[in-house]
Amino acid sequence: MTPTTEQGLRAAGLDPEQVRRVVGTALAEDLGPLGQDVTSAATIPADQVDTVDVVARADGVVAGLHVAAAVFEQAAADAGRTVEVRLVATDGDRVARGDVLATVTGPTRCLLTAERTALNLISRMSGVATHTRAWADALGGTKAMVLDTRKTTPGLRLLEKYAVRAGGGTNKRLGLYDVAMIKDNHKLAAGGITAAYRRVRELFPHVPVQVEVTTVDEAVEAVEAGADFLLCDNMTPATLREVVEVVGDRAELEATGGLTLARAAAYAGTGVDYLSVGALTHSSPILDIALDLRHRG
Repeated sequence: MTPTTEQGLRAAGLDPEQVRRVVGTALAEDLGPLGQDVTSAATIPADQVDTVDVVARADGVVAGLHVAAAVFEQAAADAGRTVEVRLVATDGDRVARGDVLATVTGPTRCLLTAERTALNLISRMSGVATHTRAWADALGGTKAMVLDTRKTTPGLRLLEKYAVRAGGGTNKRLGLYDVAMIKDNHKLAAGGITAAYRRVRELFPHVPVQVEVTTVDEAVEAVEAGADFLLCDNMTPATLREVVEVVGDRAELEATGGLTLARAAAYAGTGVDYLSVGALTHSSPILDIALDLRHRG
């Protein structure tokens, strides 16, 4: 990974070492026990050098350009070679079908070995960013922001949550360690909201606490117990307005459960702070992105 790519990842809030692990795992999955691309090894001279263009095949929002660069660089490094990556677009840009997003020059074998892994990652991330931008646009003019969830692809949470940010969304908790989320099962197991909250505070006094609530009464109990954040699950807009009124500024409020783009404005208009949408990461279609080898000669 070149210093330029590392700097780009860090500027995006991504840990280069974590990205390196994701890229290494993905390349190893493709190269298998032989550790090589048998088609490229058989058909392309080892000393052949070419340039490829990373091209959008559909309109959308791009994310993951530095991650794709890391794939090409790693594939080349594994072969004892180097590539030159030039990014044409910037993560978060709206792109149109036919736009060149990046160009890569280097050993042809390395470029084609990296192709599918790089495209899998950037297409996935750009799909998440594109879907997120649609939600962010739908919430325009309100104070509400769109949040992601932990419903991410195993092993890709770091990248998918970054893609949400690139699309104009906001990350909630990254895992089970940075925010205590008291959900229905925790309430049942602990004997209620107040008891669950007290147990979290006793063991983890500095961790933010969010409580899932389904009624106005539960919302009142949660904020009186001391909750910082309420997850208002499957409430109607009318109920949400009532929760906003009774809670005031004592806690941040998040609407979740069955939300759709068509109803986004109605929920945002209740005065909640966030709309959380698991579909940003579990159901976003990819953005079609391709790799085009430039004609020789």
